[in-house]
Amino acid sequence: MALRKILTEEDETLKKKSRPVTEVTDRIRSILDDMAETMHEANGVGLAAPQVGILRRMFVVQVDEDHLYELINPEIVESDGDQYGEEGCLSVPGYVGMVHRAEYVRIKGLDRNGQPVEYEGEGLLARAFQHEYDHLDGILYTQKADDIHFAESGEEEEE
Repeated sequence: MALRKILTEEDETLKKKSRPVTEVTDRIRSILDDMAETMHEANGVGLAAPQVGILRRMFVVQVDEDHLYELINPEIVESDGDQYGEEGCLSVPGYVGMVHRAEYVRIKGLDRNGQPVEYEGEGLLARAFQHEYDHLDGILYTQKADDIHFAESGEEEEE
């Protein structure tokens, strides 16, 4: 595993749409491992491949100690409700903003072994899934946020 450089918002790579992963290989698994390590080192709860300069449709999310979600070629298949809350992003360091998201999502994709998986999330997990999914389409939370401001120490909830 290796730490990867997290791109920041001025990098044009973050504005591009990612391509699907055509085959889940050892290289893809290695990238997922690097992404998880990089996310943990940066104290984030999610990291999408474009944030480390790889335009492939995959991301990692971990909102608690119990489960690391790794999704390849994810697709949000259901969403419901509304939540309005603060978000940050490892690619927009030091800032947060208020974003509307669905309160509940169901998402499917492939796991690290290329097997189909499906997850449901509410609250923070749903927010993280949607935030990372947006990255795959070249969308930063700042394009959806209100009241973007510098985060006071300890206030940031980075994704």
